[in-house]
Amino acid sequence: MRFKKELDFVHLSRFFYIFSIAITVAGLIFLATMGLNYSVDFKAGSNVDVALSKNITLEQLKPALKDLGISHEPDITLGENRVNIRYDEVLDSNQDEALKAAVTKLDDKASFEINTVDTEMAKELARNAIYSVLISCLGIIIYVSIRFEWRFALAAIVALVHDAFIVVAIFSIFRLEVDLTFIVAVLTIIGYSINDTIVIFDRIRENLRFGKQKTYEDLKVLVNKSVAQTLMRSLYTAFTVFIAAFFLLVMGGESIKMFSLAMVIGLLFGAYSSIFIASPLWLLLKKRQKQPVKSNPAKA
Repeated sequence: MRFKKELDFVHLSRFFYIFSIAITVAGLIFLATMGLNYSVDFKAGSNVDVALSKNITLEQLKPALKDLGISHEPDITLGENRVNIRYDEVLDSNQDEALKAAVTKLDDKASFEINTVDTEMAKELARNAIYSVLISCLGIIIYVSIRFEWRFALAAIVALVHDAFIVVAIFSIFRLEVDLTFIVAVLTIIGYSINDTIVIFDRIRENLRFGKQKTYEDLKVLVNKSVAQTLMRSLYTAFTVFIAAFFLLVMGGESIKMFSLAMVIGLLFGAYSSIFIASPLWLLLKKRQKQPVKSNPAKA
């Protein structure tokens, strides 16, 4: 399905560039001053997830946790028949038992899941998370460079980093918790982002084979035409995954809420980055060629 009247996506891209730059700058400021709100997965501490048979209030829970001999105040998150208690220090076995006893007095059918991460493990998890993102980006750069050309590769990686960083920036700005599922979401977003970008780039390359582009305006028309030809396919794909992620966010458990939220944010921004970031950037790089623009035959 295509629009009968093709839009000037290249012209519209300037507004999306301004929007993305504004969020990026805000994200950099928040990251530099406040950092990320790491969960217990990335810093030492204990995370207690309690399944309840009835709802309890903070007014009931806080006094019950005061007499445990723990110096730091816990971070408590209440949900429907569930409560999450996070300490920034590692609880020993006696403190674990005391906490269970305190909560059991409020709900004798409560069940507990306690996860503890020490300092070294937290550092290792953080390193592995960074390595996983960097390695995936490197692999994509190599693939796109071989499959297409360096301008396509550069434009694709800029769009990819844009999508991943926007999610990180929003989590930093709104102090949303970053856990291991967040890293999974970022890697998933990278995959979806590059998939949409490759589809558009493949159509651009195909149109280059059969066209005679001699000027920048010719290339601009070609990019707009290529985006229009693949637009509905990209929107359908993004919308389908967005619906699934949205319902996971609304109806899913507490343990996957950050994953679902990161996916929703990433899909929204990824939906326009391939169209309004990657493709116009390739056009800009192509414009800077010193030699006349020629059609590039596809590599076998």
